[in-house]
Amino acid sequence: MRRSKYRRANSPTWFSGRRRVIAIAAASAAAFAGVVTVTQISNAATESDQVTDRALAACDDLAAPKSAKLSTQTRKGTYTTNNGQVTQHADDGAGDVASTADVRARCREWVLQNVSAEGTAQAETLARRNRGNNGGGNNNGGQNGGQNGGQNGGQNGGQQPSAAPSDPAASEPAEDGQNQGGGDQNQGGGGQNQGGGGQNQGGGGQNNGGGQNNGGGQNNGGGQATTPPPGAGLGILTNSCEDSDLEAHDGFQRGNRCVSTEFGEVGAAANNPTLLITNAPRQVNRNQPFTLQVSTRNLIRDRFLAAGQGGYYVESSVLQGGLVRGHFHTACRILDSQNQAPAPDPVPAFFVATEDSRGGAQPDTVAIQVPGLPQSGTFQCSSWAGDGSHRTPMMERANQTPAFDSVRIRVR
Repeated sequence: MRRSKYRRANSPTWFSGRRRVIAIAAASAAAFAGVVTVTQISNAATESDQVTDRALAACDDLAAPKSAKLSTQTRKGTYTTNNGQVTQHADDGAGDVASTADVRARCREWVLQNVSAEGTAQAETLARRNRGNNGGGNNNGGQNGGQNGGQNGGQNGGQQPSAAPSDPAASEPAEDGQNQGGGDQNQGGGGQNQGGGGQNQGGGGQNNGGGQNNGGGQNNGGGQATTPPPGAGLGILTNSCEDSDLEAHDGFQRGNRCVSTEFGEVGAAANNPTLLITNAPRQVNRNQPFTLQVSTRNLIRDRFLAAGQGGYYVESSVLQGGLVRGHFHTACRILDSQNQAPAPDPVPAFFVATEDSRGGAQPDTVAIQVPGLPQSGTFQCSSWAGDGSHRTPMMERANQTPAFDSVRIRVR
């Protein structure tokens, strides 16, 4: 049977001419955006692999730190006291120095856990954004299809209809187009809401463009310009290491470095830590063991990063239930003079960092056993709290006394 030479059109008349061109253009743009998305994700994954490889290669350049000077009388290494209940870290863990192999192995482990994960997360974020933007129509399907469909379809379809559609229901988009065409020109919203179902807020972004970006002022409009600088206008020298000429601190005990670790969390005044040496001898003989009783309050003694393992000044202060997590230190050094401040660099005769997974809001006491002091003279024995990175914990107010105490002991 021969087909008729003339066939009835299957498409309605309103989907013709300029409307049809616009629809085809929008579909082509959406398809192109999908190709771009796949390319971007592939490029992001490739760049992530390259960054990971460079970071792993940098680990091979690391070397073990030099051994720090240790206190003279302290038992070396890490040991326990009080029937195994209290852990003492001699010299803040400075004696347990990591080897070059350990440093490089830890570096590689960190890179694989953080750098690779970050690259994967970025690729996934990029894919998610493009699925929402391109698939939902925020960029191509919504803006092009919505704005052009609203403007052109509204003006041309509404103002200059070429023919009445055969189906009465099909006439409604033309009327909406005429009414919303102006809305697209002025607000950029109507077309986007119809153009793609993925992100109906795409038009809202344009409508609010003045509010969030330039006009209303979260960024440029002056909303934040009234915020005074730190120090109530007094000015600060710096609050980062960006302008420092010193090398970055690497977690080991090295001076002339810039520490970029943020201070972290500070608790309320009533929850700030305090410390007191409650019992100490006034006089002992040389090399005679003695005990110091140290009481702490508002200090959870469960956090310690060994200084010799790269844990010095690398962790921000962390609160648990409003209380500082950390440990406390005890040291004894000889005073060459009682009339002037001592030199800061000589190593003490005794130094331990104490953690026992105890402590809290209620005060308690820990016994510190000193094996003896080696020479005659006046010694200063001190105890002070430390957070996870060995820094004295912060206080809410400037006029609060830090968690520190000191006594003097005469050695005969």
